[in-house]
Amino acid sequence: MTSDLTRLTASEMSDLLSRKEISSVELTQAHLDRTAAVDGTVHSYLHVDTAGALAAAKAVDEKRAAGADLHLMAGVPIAVKDVMATKGLPTTCGSKMLEGWIPPYDATLVTKLRAAGMPILGKTNMDEFAMGSSTEHSAWGPSHNPWDLTRIPGGSGGGSSSVVASFQAPLAIGTDTGGSIRQPAAVTGTVGTKPTYGGVSRYGLVALASSLDQAGPCARTVLDTALLHAVMGGHDPRDSTSIDAPVPPVVEAARTADVSGLTIGVVKQLGGAGYQAGVRARFDESVQLLVDRGAKVVEVDCPNFDYALAAYYLILPSEASSNLAKFDAMRYGLRVRPEGVDDPSAEQVMAASRDAGFGDEVKRRIILGTYALSSGYYDAYYGQAQKVRRLIADDFSRAFEVADVLVSPTAPTTAFPIGEKLDEPMAMYLNDVATIPANLAGVPGMSLPSGLADEDGLPTGIQILAPATMDERLYAVGSALERALVEQWGGPLLDRAPDLTAHPSAHPTADPKEA
Repeated sequence: MTSDLTRLTASEMSDLLSRKEISSVELTQAHLDRTAAVDGTVHSYLHVDTAGALAAAKAVDEKRAAGADLHLMAGVPIAVKDVMATKGLPTTCGSKMLEGWIPPYDATLVTKLRAAGMPILGKTNMDEFAMGSSTEHSAWGPSHNPWDLTRIPGGSGGGSSSVVASFQAPLAIGTDTGGSIRQPAAVTGTVGTKPTYGGVSRYGLVALASSLDQAGPCARTVLDTALLHAVMGGHDPRDSTSIDAPVPPVVEAARTADVSGLTIGVVKQLGGAGYQAGVRARFDESVQLLVDRGAKVVEVDCPNFDYALAAYYLILPSEASSNLAKFDAMRYGLRVRPEGVDDPSAEQVMAASRDAGFGDEVKRRIILGTYALSSGYYDAYYGQAQKVRRLIADDFSRAFEVADVLVSPTAPTTAFPIGEKLDEPMAMYLNDVATIPANLAGVPGMSLPSGLADEDGLPTGIQILAPATMDERLYAVGSALERALVEQWGGPLLDRAPDLTAHPSAHPTADPKEA
């Protein structure tokens, strides 16, 4: 057993806990100590719940000592993206609008984590209301990429990807509206899955775009991701979009890791111009490894994918404009009294509060969405975008007639420098060009590390897409590829990441806050 518990996989932690070779308190404390050592530099967390995590760990240890029948993942700690309601813990969505808000209830998936006995270490940083691809739009400052502290860790879930990549947590939960689990995974050398839409309950998630949002697991290995997926998934009667079906056999598929006889479809539209040479090179090598293990490769043509980005950035702002209308300063959240007004009206208080509480990117998307939904423009913009969405779903259907899974690079480039694209919204949006189609069609997708780019030595990712409700295919293909790559690398990719404890604090004012 390694002397550093934080370097174990979640699967290894589970095995050691079940054999009583370590305790959950020891394991949880090790991760809290790691956070104290490095999170001033990485800024993965917005809130750290030391007391709550240790209390949950102690409860698991006591049940195990008493011979109770525990869940496989009992005692394994986890971090949760700050877009999910957590009873007794702040939920801010990275926004001043919700600063200090403590929900009176848990999101369904948080309830499942607690029921499984998984101590919640804290809430991870994110782009405000999940709007962004870099975590730079957080009201409390950006998270940093553990591979290079001057670079972004992806977004909107850069806190969840960086907390896993920096060994502050073995597992984390993210949400994916247009790639916010997969793109951060790609640029930090981790694994992230967007399940089939409706495969994980959205009850208790603060909505961005209700027809696109999907919570999913983040981890350092495909098997660990599958283990968390199995905890999170399943039908929830409180969520009208929840699929009334069993969780796909994702853990079994990850353990089997067999691609012999499968047909892998390389998407013609997701590669080529605009993709960094090193990203493309690692992708091609990964595809060849799948061929070497018995898979067949074909090229698939999905012509309407070219319009996915444009359609997405009409659908998402429209739904965001509607969803964020509830932040009106009347019931909860920030309330600001307009200056120079003795007896302000409700509308004046609302306007002042939304102006002070929302950041520039949120305001930009609300304005765009409100315009697209306005009288005289609804059919021309939102209605047309929904028609394109249907065409993209049809492209997927045709592609899956000839291929079992589809593959592409996850993101066009490796992690870019913090600040480089902050003032260029369109350049930022292009980071999601490969991940958006899956959200529009509701199909599951996974990103796993494909290597390091030659140009900058930073992680690249390969994306795997499967038909709706067939999430297990992601894990079978992903696990087979992961095994081949780790064998080629001589060990996990994250073993090559820099030692964060040797770096001075890049974010000295962002020390973890006790909830």
